[in-house]
Amino acid sequence: MSAVEDVSLEDVKRGLADGSILLIDVREDNEWAAGHIAGAVHNPLSRFDVDAIPKNSGKRVVFHCRSGKRTLQAIEAARLAGRTDLNAHFGGSMLAWEAAGEPLVR
Repeated sequence: MSAVEDVSLEDVKRGLADGSILLIDVREDNEWAAGHIAGAVHNPLSRFDVDAIPKNSGKRVVFHCRSGKRTLQAIEAARLAGRTDLNAHFGGSMLAWEAAGEPLVR
């Protein structure tokens, strides 16, 4: 796998606030329902649909999951599908978000 860009918590927060980031949550339905980041889009890894991710939207696409492992799988799946523009993830993912006391939609 070629380089993956690790996006920080502060960059995710800023990008969500100013609309420059499209945050994609690849956790499963039960995890999403238990709490998710406001503004995130749900695209679970078990039925990951790369075609559902807009091309040339002007937004930076950033993946996140619980700990950062599934985001790497999503990036690899996107690359295998020919998307070379999808290489950023919030490495700390939900564990870092919650540890920082950030809010969740429940």
